[in-house]
Amino acid sequence: MPARVLPRTLLCAAALAALTAALALTVTVGGTMADPPHLYGWYVLDAALFALALLLLRRVDARRVAPLVLIGSVLVAGAGLLAPPRTSDDAYRYVWDGRVQASGHSPYDRTPDDPVLRGLRDPELFPTGDACTAWDERRTAVGDCTRINRPAVHTIYPPVAEAWFLAVHPFGGGVRGEQAAGALLAVATTGALLAAAAGERRRRAALWGWCPGVTVWAVNDAHVDTLGALLMVAGLACAARRRPGTGGALLGAAVAVKLLPGLALPGALAGLLARRPGRRELTVAAAALGAFLLAYLPYVAVSGPGVLGYLPGYLREEGYEQGHLERFALLRTVLADRWAPWAAALVLAAVAGWVLRRGHPERPWGGALLVTGTALLLVAPSYPWYGLLVVALVALDGRWEWLAVPAAGQVLYLVGGEDAQRTAYGAALVCVLAVPALRRLARRKLALRGPALVAATPQAEPEMTKP
Repeated sequence: MPARVLPRTLLCAAALAALTAALALTVTVGGTMADPPHLYGWYVLDAALFALALLLLRRVDARRVAPLVLIGSVLVAGAGLLAPPRTSDDAYRYVWDGRVQASGHSPYDRTPDDPVLRGLRDPELFPTGDACTAWDERRTAVGDCTRINRPAVHTIYPPVAEAWFLAVHPFGGGVRGEQAAGALLAVATTGALLAAAAGERRRRAALWGWCPGVTVWAVNDAHVDTLGALLMVAGLACAARRRPGTGGALLGAAVAVKLLPGLALPGALAGLLARRPGRRELTVAAAALGAFLLAYLPYVAVSGPGVLGYLPGYLREEGYEQGHLERFALLRTVLADRWAPWAAALVLAAVAGWVLRRGHPERPWGGALLVTGTALLLVAPSYPWYGLLVVALVALDGRWEWLAVPAAGQVLYLVGGEDAQRTAYGAALVCVLAVPALRRLARRKLALRGPALVAATPQAEPEMTKP
């Protein structure tokens, strides 16, 4: 072993330790949504140390990469456990939904402020003796204080998410239990990424495992999107390894976590329109649909059409309806508001069609990343944890420039406003378009220097390059 191999590993480990320390401070003293500006500097520092650790990982001996990535994932996830949720109150709804199900009721039938469920309340979810003025507190219709958001409406979460909340309930029953579950899912996703890759591609798993967004969104805020990301990664890996039934079922379960993983399905069906549908494509589609429907059956039996929960109201509230647009910022700079949703649907359909025709079935994550990332660019949501799917797909595919999309969501979430939405997602779009162009330019320059250099340059499947 060369004498310089160990120092390179130690240098990367030192950067990883610095990243972990910065993340620990971010979630303990870095501020909350009560004062977002106090988070700005910490998030910038976290991103810089993340980029540095990735750069140093490129120089670590291949045999040491997997253990280092996995250990780093444990540390990065563990940092999120050091404080209660700092920037989102969704985990309190998860705790409530799990508790409601354990008591024999359906969260699709009864709202948190339903008097029938008053016996399930505790001080963590329904604080007493304070002014109810914290950033994560609000009043119910009858004046009670609660940390559960939208206490007057039914749950919005699909059945696999609800089943997860129920499964987590016996192992804590509080928000700390949800955070621990989020950490477990985050590290498991790193493990799945390492298992799905080989050789130099294993370095890409650090794009997920060491990502500051995993600490904040997946663990500290405990968003259930992490479960969808894990199932999506496993499903795409199985589909790529010619296990279409298992892959399709896992993808269907991922969609039944939070619907957004459905954007990965065109990648799993890549090449479908370029030839007659074969057994693989039909099996993936049938297994995905079957798993999705089966997940709903127990809840439909109890709640009937109520399983839609608050989804229609949520879409209206979040600005996806005509005449009340708070999304589609980039499209609205060139189109009238009324055309923006239709234009977004048309562009997304075109991208999905391109993936279905030209995508590579042995690298389904490439098409999945293109469709998912494009959808978020078009819609421009203000919730950065939606980007956890993008982070996981980047870790499979290696095109790090797409990390600009969840970063844009984080900027918008902290700053707010239409100007921030347009600027943040505009910058993300520039990054997504410019970096591949620079890669192609670099390959052309190498081509002028000799065919041997071109052969040594990754083309069909780009490796992780400098952030």
